[in-house]
Amino acid sequence: MLNNLPAGQQVYLVTGYTDLRRSIDGLAMIVQGQLHLDPFNTALFLFCGRRRDRIKGLLWEGDGFLLLYKRLDNGQFQWPRNETEARLLTPQQTRWLLEGLMIEQPKAIREGKPGALY
Repeated sequence: MLNNLPAGQQVYLVTGYTDLRRSIDGLAMIVQGQLHLDPFNTALFLFCGRRRDRIKGLLWEGDGFLLLYKRLDNGQFQWPRNETEARLLTPQQTRWLLEGLMIEQPKAIREGKPGALY
């Protein structure tokens, strides 16, 4: 499911460490209390523990919450460990994250200068 998110789905990455023993209510309290966001909107909130080999996702579906859990067999997620904040990810950043890459990638091709001709 995480690899096939609908187009336009907002995804928030919750930085820092999260105790993954928390249930739906505990994760919703983090979203509402610490991040000052509405857990009842249609965004997917992703949380990661200290080991970085598993993530939890919280998604409101209109009639209830969906709790997603993913554990990697080999490898770790490249998760930002700075203070707790929510970062809105682009679809490309979401793909990079789920493929085990960093969400901040250097640009392979530098931007051109408009009007510069060779």
